[in-house]
Amino acid sequence: MPDHLLPARIIVTCGKRLGPWLEQEIVALGFKPKRTFSTGVELRGTLADCVQLNLKLRCASQVLYSIQEFFVDGPEALYTRIVRFPWEQWIAPDGYFSVTSNVHHPTINNELFVNVRIKDAIADRMRQSCGRRPDSGAELRGLVVHLYWSGDGAELFIDTSGETLAKHGYRKIPGKAPMLEALAAATVYATKWDPSTAFLNPMCGSGTLAIEAALIASNRYPGLFRNNYSFLHILGFDRSIYDAARSALNQSITQSDAQVVASDISADAIMISKANATTAGVAELIQFVQCPFEATPVPENKGVVIFNPEYGERLGDEERLNKTYAEIGDFLKKSMKGYRGYIFTGNMELAKKVGLRASRRTEFFNGTIDCRLLEYELYEGTRRKFNPEPSAPDSQTPFRPPLPDQ
Repeated sequence: MPDHLLPARIIVTCGKRLGPWLEQEIVALGFKPKRTFSTGVELRGTLADCVQLNLKLRCASQVLYSIQEFFVDGPEALYTRIVRFPWEQWIAPDGYFSVTSNVHHPTINNELFVNVRIKDAIADRMRQSCGRRPDSGAELRGLVVHLYWSGDGAELFIDTSGETLAKHGYRKIPGKAPMLEALAAATVYATKWDPSTAFLNPMCGSGTLAIEAALIASNRYPGLFRNNYSFLHILGFDRSIYDAARSALNQSITQSDAQVVASDISADAIMISKANATTAGVAELIQFVQCPFEATPVPENKGVVIFNPEYGERLGDEERLNKTYAEIGDFLKKSMKGYRGYIFTGNMELAKKVGLRASRRTEFFNGTIDCRLLEYELYEGTRRKFNPEPSAPDSQTPFRPPLPDQ
């Protein structure tokens, strides 16, 4: 049996703090994670499993399939190890490959040097075994080899994804300061939104949160918007596995009665949101409204309302945003009773202007910005006694260092 048909260790990486939501998705797909950490999930599976993970995960960045572990003490020993590996079983002589790495070793101060040594070793092995070598470069459009090296231990992976999975492929017009799709999906999960209820996203910007909500509600997976993955370039890969899996994605789409509302005062924002939603195939599932957030239509079928306002990173923003956050608080208190309210922000000082006490705070990163998703219970009538929930599904899971640090 070819090595790439055998079960092996799989590391699915994600943005920092998305690990619990990624684990939730992986379990829902029927897999059993071995461990979860801040930037990923470890499990065991085959290359066919990697196909499913690539096509269906919303919160992931890369799906890494382990092909060899070894000890190494420097760049020359690394070259020797790599050149001995049977790359002719994985890469076509007339193919294309690229190399990425994550290295923590005292002999290395530049990962690009490591990448070049790996490329050289693979090229030399292919020349020796096949009489020619495949092309290589920085573009992640063919087979991608990934090295994780920490201390005296190293592990080689096939990065079965190639380009990051965190960008879902439907957002052709990003808009101003957009939230990455994987983060938006995790944020929707964190609200515990029930798709049989309403999802409101005032100040929607490029519409990513509303679009991800509509995609989740209609069971549309990210694999619908992409047609190239690194696993397709593995020598001997059975293309019918991918074709069948991708065809199944279309069959899994369900009718959605979810009420998703996205509003913004900017005509450009609404135009961009509609264009992105059309590409994602969910434009008809979202009610787009150009209006101030205070005028957002509020369905009676109470559910979730979420804001992702500016954080005030530029000089002079603070005074204007103090007023905006206060007005958001007034809107939540007066117009959204019976809903669960959420504000995603990277500025906790501004969040104080909302004038509501958060019942739960979930930690996220938006790029390098330390953020919180603040939850507000917007009671109708007498206030119920509320016991705060943990900030993530596995908040008690002990942290262990990730392998590839994305």
